[in-house]
Amino acid sequence: MPKKIPMRQCLGCREMKPKSELIRVVRSPDGTEISLDFKGKAPGRGAYICPDAGCLKKAIRSRALERAFSASIPQEIYDRLQEEMISSDG
Repeated sequence: MPKKIPMRQCLGCREMKPKSELIRVVRSPDGTEISLDFKGKAPGRGAYICPDAGCLKKAIRSRALERAFSASIPQEIYDRLQEEMISSDG
C-alpha cells in the first residue's frame, strides 16, 4: 500500500499541495514568537505558503497569516519569507 502524502493548503493561492513543497510559518506554543520552520518539526501552530513570491504577495494582501495565527505578523517575518523565496529560485 503506498504511503499517504500529507497535503496542506497554501495561504496565498489556496491550493492543496504536498506538505514537503511548502514553507511552514510557525507561532510558538506560548504565542510570543513567529518564525520560519524549514524542517516542519517545530512545536506550535503552523501555516503553510508556497515558495512563490506571487503567493506571498497574495497572503500579505489578504492578511492570511494574521488570520491564521490571530496575531499581528512582524515585517521581518515577511522579509525573511521573501529572502527564502529569492534564494530558493536560484
